Amino acid sequence: MKIAEQNKEKPEICNAIGAHHEETEMTSLYAPIVLVGDAISGARPGARREVIESYIKRLKGMEDLAAAYPGVTKSYAIQAGRELRVIVGAEQVSDAEAEVLSGEIAKKIQDEMTYPGQVKITVIRETRSVAYAK
Repeated sequence: MKIAEQNKEKPEICNAIGAHHEETEMTSLYAPIVLVGDAISGARPGARREVIESYIKRLKGMEDLAAAYPGVTKSYAIQAGRELRVIVGAEQVSDAEAEVLSGEIAKKIQDEMTYPGQVKITVIRETRSVAYAK
């Protein structure tokens, strides 16, 4: 931002540069656009100099960590590893246990893994009733 100001760039552009990491207050219409563009760019595999192999290994590690818990039927790392969706069997895991499980998985990821930013853990528990009319 300071370099742009020294080179007499328009104030709106300078503000967008300075505010895209929320370091200064957004006063320009361009600032939120640049902020969102930076977030989208940073979410793609390899964006922050991360090689694809380590990226895939990290996502697989998150999924495997969650799958090790009893009652978990499937886990999916999504949004470039910023969210982990964990599907549990309704017969094995109650609503209260699902809430505890999300916290336990979050703590384990925090303690054992390296990851950029934060990871949202969503535990999904559903009951399906199916009947057939003949």
